[in-house]
Amino acid sequence: MRSTLAEVAAVAGVSVSTVSKVLNGRPGVSDDTRAEIEQLLDARRYNRRSSPRPIAPLIDILCYEVDSAWAIEAISGVERIARQRSMGVVVSGTNDLHSADAGWIDGVLARNPLGVISLISTLPAGHKKQLWSRNIPVVAMDAGGSADDDVPSIGSADFSGGYAAAKHLLDLGHRNIAMITGPSDLMVSTARVAGFRAALETAGIPVRADNIRPGAFHHADGLQQGRILLERPDRPTAIFAGSDIQALGVFEAARALGIDIPRDLSVVGYDDLKIAEWTAPPLTTIRVPLSQMSAHAMRLLTMLRDDPHLEVPRIEVATSLVVRRSTAPITPR
Repeated sequence: MRSTLAEVAAVAGVSVSTVSKVLNGRPGVSDDTRAEIEQLLDARRYNRRSSPRPIAPLIDILCYEVDSAWAIEAISGVERIARQRSMGVVVSGTNDLHSADAGWIDGVLARNPLGVISLISTLPAGHKKQLWSRNIPVVAMDAGGSADDDVPSIGSADFSGGYAAAKHLLDLGHRNIAMITGPSDLMVSTARVAGFRAALETAGIPVRADNIRPGAFHHADGLQQGRILLERPDRPTAIFAGSDIQALGVFEAARALGIDIPRDLSVVGYDDLKIAEWTAPPLTTIRVPLSQMSAHAMRLLTMLRDDPHLEVPRIEVATSLVVRRSTAPITPR
């Protein structure tokens, strides 16, 4: 049975107003007392199911690198669906993959949103407990990050995406194929690399260690690592970039070296952001259906708000290859 506010206060040996301060994220409570009360709220399954919501319902978004092209498109997808449902959206950025900025949780608790969507980020255990104790559900939309096991998540089929990118290049006759990866501690990055490796191994093509270059899904990675690859005497004939933004860096490196795309070099990106159609030449890439992921995230928040203890498995949406003009059959050098 769920405890009342008074019962939690009695067990903790504090006043009801002190528990209320902790519950609503207000100051005036010592760290030790706050931690003890949070543990009691969690253990006794206290849940403010009847807590008042703002007149205009809100969705809070926490996003790693909020100014990135991927984040902008993902946030736009959530906002579009929220607007259709007459909801508002509050966006908070963070430069730490595993934590929000100081004060973020206090702002969320004060706003009391219908739910939180975490984009390419994870939340500290303490923050999740505070949100759950107030019936504020959390959903991870982790196309760029690693999802927590205790948070329902929506992701894309990144292994299949990496496999499809490599197989496309193999089908065009390429054998010396390189990849620029994302961070090694991100699930989406390791899945894309695993799919890339699997396609080459299935085709009987050895995976050269010097053809797998590290990156962080940034333009600078594509430029720096692309130049390293393309200045080699045995430079690759094709490069699979872990993101469309990285692919733009490869384009720049190729232009600086006088290498024509796709005559001399084929390039595949990942995400299918709007900019992929505007590159010269237009970029072949793996499409991640961000609008579909946004719809799933909003649907999950609604389900979890109505039933906080609902068991929700991870949802994976399919990726697909989009062929444009940055890839072509290999030509003899």
